[in-house]
Amino acid sequence: MKIISKRTLREFYEEPEHADSKSGLESWYAIVNKANWKTPHEVKNTFKNASIVGNKKVVFNIAGNKYRLIVSFNYDYQIGYIKFIGTHEEYDKLNIEEL
Repeated sequence: MKIISKRTLREFYEEPEHADSKSGLESWYAIVNKANWKTPHEVKNTFKNASIVGNKKVVFNIAGNKYRLIVSFNYDYQIGYIKFIGTHEEYDKLNIEEL
């Protein structure tokens, strides 16, 4: 899977208040970058704590669930689009369907 864009992750974990997300986000990226998923079920097999939202969006827990990462996957083209990265509190205020 190609992730659009890794820069979003880097900018997030380079913020001092989110520095504790760096190792989790880098590990997540390394796994996803090598993945060749065809369905949300395959994502769930890799990340047991991920939540599938609709047919394409997946919510990942980062740094012990302190942060949430929402990615929309296009399985046919093997691309993942980062829709949101933030704290659990910020995530709770979102309407995921509108992302």
